[in-house]
Amino acid sequence: MRHPWKRRIGLAAVAAVAAGTAVACGGHGPQAATPAKDPSATATRTPGPSASAAAGNQDVAHWAPQVDTYAKKAGIEPRLLMAILYNESYKPHDPALERAWQRIKPDSALGIANMHKAAFDETKTGRDFADRDWQDLPDDPGLAVEAAAWHLHDLAAQLPSARSGTYSEDELLALGYNTGAGNMLAFVRGAKPGKEAQSYLDRLHQNWAKAGEALAR
Repeated sequence: MRHPWKRRIGLAAVAAVAAGTAVACGGHGPQAATPAKDPSATATRTPGPSASAAAGNQDVAHWAPQVDTYAKKAGIEPRLLMAILYNESYKPHDPALERAWQRIKPDSALGIANMHKAAFDETKTGRDFADRDWQDLPDDPGLAVEAAAWHLHDLAAQLPSARSGTYSEDELLALGYNTGAGNMLAFVRGAKPGKEAQSYLDRLHQNWAKAGEALAR
């Protein structure tokens, strides 16, 4: 989603914070504590590798089964969701690094789908993960995928049947995921994406074939 990861300065700062935290506290402190999981919330979640198990490999194809399951439940094209995960893989999805970065930037996006708190809290309402917390996302990739799928579902529900723009539904949903529902509806009416949004759309096109290959494995 929005707020690009500052690769050079940001990653150096994250590494420094992570190192300092380990030395000073022997852990991550209250903010990084993982809330207790409700067994009923995880019992139906599609199993997959943990965030820490896959941290050394940025290929989001690890979560292709979850993408296929949750996209279909949400009525979303699985390939779209997988391509978006590839779009969002520009930063390292390691729980410790994400929490260290959050100390520097509290409003940062979390999880393999880079979801902001407001989007997650709105999406989870009335869903089977309603009792989960945004802070769970770095440690639970399955939850991140599930939330992203339903967020796309909610964006799709806002699309009018008649559109004057030139973008496909999948393109509009990707733009909505990146820039928000209000901008997505402006694109429906023919507005042109700005530089960052167009770059996001270009990357989606570049990742489309890779997304299909990941789902076909």
